[in-house]
Amino acid sequence: MPIDQLLLFVAAGLLLNLTPGPDVLYIVSNALRGGARVGMVAALGITAGCFVHIFAAAVGVSALMAASATAFTILKWLGAAYLVYVGVQLLFSKGVNAIKLGAPNADSAKATGGNGYDAIFLRGFWTNALNPKVALFFLAFLPQFIAPTVEHKPMAFLLLGLLFNFNGLWVNIGWALAAAWLANRASLVHKSMHWLDRFAGAMFVGFGIKLALTQTPNA
Repeated sequence: MPIDQLLLFVAAGLLLNLTPGPDVLYIVSNALRGGARVGMVAALGITAGCFVHIFAAAVGVSALMAASATAFTILKWLGAAYLVYVGVQLLFSKGVNAIKLGAPNADSAKATGGNGYDAIFLRGFWTNALNPKVALFFLAFLPQFIAPTVEHKPMAFLLLGLLFNFNGLWVNIGWALAAAWLANRASLVHKSMHWLDRFAGAMFVGFGIKLALTQTPNA
């Protein structure tokens, strides 16, 4: 790939990762409640979930899913159900949050209540891994930067996907650090954690409903 094309790919990927969505909402809400370390764990979970779609697309599974209404529908409903599940937990949570993060901005393992980091990571992972729109995004976005003459297209697909995810990780960490910085300097945020959970919960339910209403690629 020419250097100008590579730079265009990196710039487009960074702009796309800066666009708010369920992944950004998940990272920011966790960082506001639990601090920078908690937010970064959420970012790592989101990034790990993205690897599923990168490898699947590289071996053609995502292409099969895009062509199969049944496969897309199954994954779509799984993803929608999971987003709604997370949203409902936040809507009806008691205390700071639904997964026992502890005091806001406590940057230590104690702030997550034992296995809290594991729960945060896994929720981020499944939020991304169960979203078929992410898989279709890779199928639509990456081929634009792969020349038709490239001999090993799966390898090119994989390398570009890994580069996209690597750059996206730093954007996600940036979201976490920015949210934690805001929480450290805005006492109003601390007093509004209860409403933050409700807002985040409503947004996740909304994302789940939106995903459930997404038409199949060949519909």
